[in-house]
Amino acid sequence: MTTTIQNAIVTIPDGVIGNDAIDTSAEIETVKLEVRNEQIFPISITDARVWDAVQTILPGTSSADDLGINTGTFGTDAPSIRTSDLKAAGSTTRYTAFIVPVPQNYKAAGSFEIEVRGGMITTVADTAATVDIQVHRLDRSNGVGADLCQTSATTINSITKATVAFNIGTSTLLAGDLLMVRVAVLVNDAATATAVIAEISDIRIVCDTQG
Repeated sequence: MTTTIQNAIVTIPDGVIGNDAIDTSAEIETVKLEVRNEQIFPISITDARVWDAVQTILPGTSSADDLGINTGTFGTDAPSIRTSDLKAAGSTTRYTAFIVPVPQNYKAAGSFEIEVRGGMITTVADTAATVDIQVHRLDRSNGVGADLCQTSATTINSITKATVAFNIGTSTLLAGDLLMVRVAVLVNDAATATAVIAEISDIRIVCDTQG
């Protein structure tokens, strides 16, 4: 005699089905894939642009209102973004800009930060040194959205490098979006005798992904 069982529900313990048991052609929905928190997506220093002339790569020397790319010695130093020597220059702000994509596997409404690591070369400013960013989502019709950065300017006035995490609003953020990011470094020094130079050594996206 043959018994037919219909509409049976089988409960499978977590972890029983491993990766090898899933066929390569299985059509698994993205929402069922693993969520990975705080994944790192580096932004190359060499992608830095002049903020109000983005067709121009950031120059090697900081001047006017622009930051500069410092090459250093190959094999000894990593490239970085720096101000010029701003000792006794008063309150001075220098900028650069990046156009970066939201990762294709970004989890909608997940955490999204842009981390900037920076500090001072040789000598701190006698008043202040801070880093700040603005982040605008670019649309496909030559428009931009409001500033998505939710974190205020933060001090980097120390010889020891510090990482500043800028929280980005995610209510309108989607995988594949392009973001215009402007980085502002302010140095306020009144009378220091030695060189006062601010440096950005690393910029990265840190966000939640799925799949």
